[in-house]
Amino acid sequence: MSDIDVTAALLHRLADAADAETLPRFRRSMGIDNKRPADFDPVTEGDREAERAIRRVLAETRPDDGILGEEFGATGDSTRQWVIDPIDGTRVFISGVPVWGTLIGYYENGRARAGIMSQPFTGERFWGDGREAQRSWRGETAALQTRATETIEAATLFTTSPRLFKDEALGRFEALEARCRLTRFGTDCYAFAMLASGFADIVVEGGLQPYDIAALIPIIEQAGGVVTTTAGGRAEAGGDVVASANPRLHEAVLRIVGA
Repeated sequence: MSDIDVTAALLHRLADAADAETLPRFRRSMGIDNKRPADFDPVTEGDREAERAIRRVLAETRPDDGILGEEFGATGDSTRQWVIDPIDGTRVFISGVPVWGTLIGYYENGRARAGIMSQPFTGERFWGDGREAQRSWRGETAALQTRATETIEAATLFTTSPRLFKDEALGRFEALEARCRLTRFGTDCYAFAMLASGFADIVVEGGLQPYDIAALIPIIEQAGGVVTTTAGGRAEAGGDVVASANPRLHEAVLRIVGA
């Protein structure tokens, strides 16, 4: 149990504010800017307006807390911090594929304690409020529980793209993939939600930022899963991250992908 003062109601209020900005823009014509001209790192009006909406609610409800957002950086100086990715999976967002989501995480003293992932097009939300992990869909709410898969050979593996891994990291990922029963690509934050829901077993991602993983850590941990860096440390700062359905499976995965 947790003594944090964040409620599921607040998490949903923040997600409501973001949904009001993202959903009307999904599968609609919009301007797309490139934050990284060397390749392609898109950002849209939906990204910016969703983060602004979340920040407005936090200014009203949690004015003393710090904020770290993908689009507008860090503000405030507090041991309590909200970590926001207004649209995780902007590339799939602009491609019309509904595996993107709004990620809103809450840190206390650098530790992820609560978080929510909202996918408004499918009407799904996944959250961990420090007490339990839950999912809502079509008016029903249910507890999340990861799978008991114990062997890599029986596991389903997700990653956004193997191209995110370089050199030795790519070789380690390929060694893991070769042993898994099934591998799927391109699912961004939705992959972690499926792991927490008991439909996948392993997610490996390279080069994450804190806002890519902050909201997902509490959801997975409170559903019974494990999230660390590939080196086995806490994942709040991002980096190369692996999530597994249970501790025994996680140990086996780390023996392969461990940096």
